[in-house]
Amino acid sequence: MNSRQANVNRRTEETAIELSLTIDGKGNSDVKTPVGFLTHMLEQFAKHGLFDLRVAATGDTFIDDHHTVEDAGIALGTALAGALGDKRGIARHGYFILPMDEAVSTVALDLSGRYSFRFDVEFSREKVGDMSTEMIYHFWDSFAQNAKINLYIKSEFGRNDHHRAEGIFKAVAKALRMATTLDPRLGDQLPTTKGVL
Repeated sequence: MNSRQANVNRRTEETAIELSLTIDGKGNSDVKTPVGFLTHMLEQFAKHGLFDLRVAATGDTFIDDHHTVEDAGIALGTALAGALGDKRGIARHGYFILPMDEAVSTVALDLSGRYSFRFDVEFSREKVGDMSTEMIYHFWDSFAQNAKINLYIKSEFGRNDHHRAEGIFKAVAKALRMATTLDPRLGDQLPTTKGVL
């Protein structure tokens, strides 16, 4: 099996992000960002998706967390697209319903090569730790655009925004693990009748 791995080095006037993603990993992570809650969420993403993830990020957090969180989403989406390659043999679709205490997160996705995003989540606080709750939407939107996937996220029943946010990151990871799995019955076929994904 070819190594499904990608490295991304994204540098702007606002951020510098080096990111490495291995799809067929063991859930190992080495994440360093200036936004503590983002660091925690990316570690959860790696662990629950069984992806190996390394992130070294700096950003203009003296302004706010916007650019750092957005660019982390861009880098992670770009890395996923690169690591998937031509997508031969993948399951393609993934979904997961994940409970985290009183919150329940539902995620469905399609590694289709086309972007679509829906986010049905309401937060009650402006921030969780040092990360703006509005940036959770923006992170996953940026991720989906750059990974070129359909991504649908819904959170229900939650009273605690930490639980809502963490449940979302874990559920996306679990759904991606399902979608990126290589199906032995497909072999080197593409999971589409179009001939390309």
